Amino acid sequence: MSNNNDTEIEIRHLRYLVAAAEHGSFRRAAAALGVQESSVSQRIRDVEDQLGASLFLRHPGGINLTIAGQHFLHRVRHALNHIRDGAAEVAAIGRAEERYIKVGLFSSLSSGFLLILFRTYDEKHGPVHIYFVEGEAHEHVSALRQFQLDIAFVIGLADWPECDTTYLWSEQVLVALPEGHPLSAKDALT
Repeated sequence: MSNNNDTEIEIRHLRYLVAAAEHGSFRRAAAALGVQESSVSQRIRDVEDQLGASLFLRHPGGINLTIAGQHFLHRVRHALNHIRDGAAEVAAIGRAEERYIKVGLFSSLSSGFLLILFRTYDEKHGPVHIYFVEGEAHEHVSALRQFQLDIAFVIGLADWPECDTTYLWSEQVLVALPEGHPLSAKDALT
């Protein structure tokens, strides 16, 4: 986001805005943040100029959010929470405190055997975060080769070069027919 002065809204500007809203004054926000009041005031003015809307009503006793300010503050808090959570998650992954497994599967396989398998795995190895990615076998194999998936459950007996594969199970395929259908009297269909 840039205006004709090439001013960009930075995360610290958004933190100033949140602090000002919480403290009800630029002076108290500055004190809480450990910066000069003029820095808070100017950065918030920059954000207002960038957005083209006043976020605060200024008065001798402090400041109050405008309607636009209230809406923007809600989104800013949401965005800052996402950034904070993302940073904490990445830091935990980097320190190997939390474990993640990214699993590719075909949507029809997401129940039955695999549901029991992942519940059991979670009980034995928690806290492991398992992320499921639905897709076709060729997409999953490509993602495995690019290290975007840790494991994939695919249908079929294709040979996938550069991948270790194991045949896990087979399931009966049932045919449902209405009562009285001519084929329903047969024991097997070919």
